[in-house]
Amino acid sequence: MNNIEIANDLIDFIYSSPSAFHATENSAQNLNTLAYSELKMEDKWTIEKGGKYYVRYNSSAIFSFEIGTEAPSETGFKIIAAHTDSPTIKIKPNPEIYHNKNDIKLNIETYGGGIWMTWLDRPLSIAGRVFVKSQNVLEPKEILVNIKKPVALIPNMAIHLNRTINEGLKINPQKHLLPLFAQYSTVSGENELLKLVASELGIDYTEILDFELNFYETEKGSLVGANNEFISTGRLDNIGMMHAGLLSLNGINDKKSTKILAFFDNEEIGSETKQGAHSPILRIILERINTALNYSQEDYYRAIARSFMISADMAHAIHPNSPEMHDPVNQPVLNGGPVIKINANQKYTTDAQSGSVFEGLCQKAEVAVQRFVNRSDIKGGGTLGSIATVQIPIRAVDIGNPMLAMHSIREFAGVNDHANLIKVFKQFWEE
Repeated sequence: MNNIEIANDLIDFIYSSPSAFHATENSAQNLNTLAYSELKMEDKWTIEKGGKYYVRYNSSAIFSFEIGTEAPSETGFKIIAAHTDSPTIKIKPNPEIYHNKNDIKLNIETYGGGIWMTWLDRPLSIAGRVFVKSQNVLEPKEILVNIKKPVALIPNMAIHLNRTINEGLKINPQKHLLPLFAQYSTVSGENELLKLVASELGIDYTEILDFELNFYETEKGSLVGANNEFISTGRLDNIGMMHAGLLSLNGINDKKSTKILAFFDNEEIGSETKQGAHSPILRIILERINTALNYSQEDYYRAIARSFMISADMAHAIHPNSPEMHDPVNQPVLNGGPVIKINANQKYTTDAQSGSVFEGLCQKAEVAVQRFVNRSDIKGGGTLGSIATVQIPIRAVDIGNPMLAMHSIREFAGVNDHANLIKVFKQFWEE
């Protein structure tokens, strides 16, 4: 595929991944096409050298691994880590709010640090998962759902009623972010959301025990620019890095080393969940690989010492309208190459050694590389690299593609950057 085709494939992947659960399912489908076999956490693992496997956790995190022909104690584990979640608006239980027997709003809470004003006046759809009754009360049946049409909208206040709106609106989620869902006169009673979801699934709404549902923008992403040089879509942070990791698995020649994609959930809220990078889930998977291959604990420690992880999340490009918000010299640009992310207080896991490794990979792949550091008077965000290495003390670097409007409902990145990062990931697998 050329760069435009890769970018369009990314847009398709994001559009079919409106929740972390769908992003995980789509990753599994991609791995299936590459002849990966699914394992279950609760089963005994039988794996072999040269085998390709993946395991899901909570249906919102997924970890794939191709077993090398040489022992990990000699080659180390090669890991590319990303996350499946993005800032969104989630639906609360008992969500219908009836207003004056006319309008029905849905009760919500925000997830992550979104730019919530960008969610106003956008046709919204609903996606996520529901659980329904099964034969085993301890194992209710899980079903993914995606209402592929506009079903709600968060309307702005008319400027005639709020003359100062262009001077800035302080968003109160409980007041300003309640989506308009239906009119009272068009429905038959309560549980209208559950009835809509159940109708989509072809079941009775009384079968639904619980749900985890979020809104997403109905409009699909697109290429933008005089020469289609930009990508405009939601959830680039961080499904973009998932997509790059998955595509990098195609056509790998190296068979010696064990290669792992680790897609965690809940990075946007601190990673402190059983499926997040702060949990021992990746460590447990690495230990189980080592044990299933009949290697010793000493072999495992040696493997960790030789391992390297690329923590792949998106990065900030310099904003053309607000360059003063950036470091005066480290100023990544769109389509200028992947970005090494650095923070003296270790919000990013990069150090000089790991940064040098990634710089070398970019040089061998013939891809330009950039560096990002926050202004010294602006506290920046972090990502999962430093969190994951608390559990597993391996060498790691935080990187990402430069983008604008991070955490907006509609983010913005470069077409060439995405294709070039895939080249660098491939170079990493081949080393």
